[in-house]
Amino acid sequence: MTKEQRSTKWTFLIYKESAPENYLEILDGLHVPYILSPWHDKDYDNKKQEFKKAHKHGAFYFDSLKSYSQVSNLISDKLNGPTHVEVVVSPKGMYDYFTHAENKDKTQYNVSDIETGCGFELDKFMLEQNSAELIGTVIDVIKEQDITEFESLVSYARNEDSMLLTLIFRHTYFFAKYLDSRRYTKEKGTDEDE
Repeated sequence: MTKEQRSTKWTFLIYKESAPENYLEILDGLHVPYILSPWHDKDYDNKKQEFKKAHKHGAFYFDSLKSYSQVSNLISDKLNGPTHVEVVVSPKGMYDYFTHAENKDKTQYNVSDIETGCGFELDKFMLEQNSAELIGTVIDVIKEQDITEFESLVSYARNEDSMLLTLIFRHTYFFAKYLDSRRYTKEKGTDEDE
C-alpha cells in the first residue's frame, strides 16, 4: 500500500494513556461517522509476557476519499494516536476484531461497550454485515413460532427485535414467498419442517 492510497474507510488506534479524556467530543467535532472498540485493556502479549497498553481500535467512514496522510495527521493531531492507519478491507472482520468475537483464545470484549457517533448507525452496519446469518435467524423464528402469515411475522419482529423487522422489510419478497411455500406445504400435509 502506498502512503497516498485513498479510501473512504480507515481504521486507526488510540491509547488510553495518551488519548485526550474528551476523545468522544473531539471525534464528534470532526463530523465524520466513526465506530470505536471497547477499551482493550486485557490483551496479553505472550512474547513479552505482559499486558499490552490499553487501546481502542477505531474506524472512520468518510463521505469522500481520504489519503493515508490526511487520516494519519487527523489521528495524531486530534487524538494523540499513532500515525499508522490502514484501509478497512473487511468491515465485518474489523467489527469482529473489536470484541475478538472470532478468536476465543483472546480476551472477549462486550459488544455493548462499542462506541459510535456522527451518524454511524450500528444497527444498520450489523444488518449489512450479518444479513445471511440474520436471514437464518428469521427462518428459525418462522419454524419455531410456526408462522405461516407475513403479518404474523411482522408482528413478531416488531415486538421482539427491531433489527429483524428491518431485515424483513428489506427482504419482503423472499420472506413472503417462503411463507407462501410453507403454508402450501402444510396444506398438502407434507410439512418438511417436522
